[in-house]
Amino acid sequence: MADENVVLLEEDNGIFTITFNRPEKRNAMNPAMHQQMHKLLSDLRYNERVRVLIITGAGESFCAGQDLKEYFYLLADESTKELRERSREQSNQWRSHMLRLFPAPTIAMVNGYCFGGAFSVITSCDIVVAAEDATFGLSEINFKTAPLGLVSRDISEKMPQRQAMYYALMGEPFSGKRAAEIGLATMAVPKEQLKAEVRRIAEALREKDPIALKVTKDVLKISQRMDYEEAYAYSMALAGDLTYKQDGAWMKSGIGEFIEGKSRPGLNEKDTH
Repeated sequence: MADENVVLLEEDNGIFTITFNRPEKRNAMNPAMHQQMHKLLSDLRYNERVRVLIITGAGESFCAGQDLKEYFYLLADESTKELRERSREQSNQWRSHMLRLFPAPTIAMVNGYCFGGAFSVITSCDIVVAAEDATFGLSEINFKTAPLGLVSRDISEKMPQRQAMYYALMGEPFSGKRAAEIGLATMAVPKEQLKAEVRRIAEALREKDPIALKVTKDVLKISQRMDYEEAYAYSMALAGDLTYKQDGAWMKSGIGEFIEGKSRPGLNEKDTH
């Protein structure tokens, strides 16, 4: 398969879907994929049509991590130093702050194998929906190495410490259902319901205010690394920015309509009577 096809992009009424497209390699990430993902996310972050971004994999895999041959073995030679350094920088950038701080909500649709470096992709996404029978694994220990780079930090943040340590030390695979149980995934659903559930979530997000969505993402993700007082100050600064960018819409058409009884967001119809 040619390198130009390793990442696919689809648009459907504000819902954009990126598909890793190396199914014959279980969508393992090679230098071409890192280059294309870096450019794609750079472009999409400034595209106002993007209301929701979904990331998934072609075939029976989400992503099998880094391509052991193309990313490690073939880039080990001194003659490939420039390509190696560029590829690793792009790999780290798009999987960390570019995806983690992407302006619109992001959803990882984990349809199959998810290994190693792919953990950094899903932990950077806002919502992770996995097929119950998807297979997750930190296999590095089985190759006489460890989950280094971004992965160690990511799993320490998103997985309970005991579970992260167990799966990193043992290298045992676990299911999408188990991933949801330990908080690595937001939820797990039967595979035949995966696309429909992700679509339901994406359509619901598409209807919400994009400025409020970005502020919600920022305050939850960035304040996590602050102490209590810093988090409060940052939150209040974002509140002022939100009001300015919306021209007070959250007070006028948001809370205002709720007080007037014109809307009941978050409530079921039966709860409004």
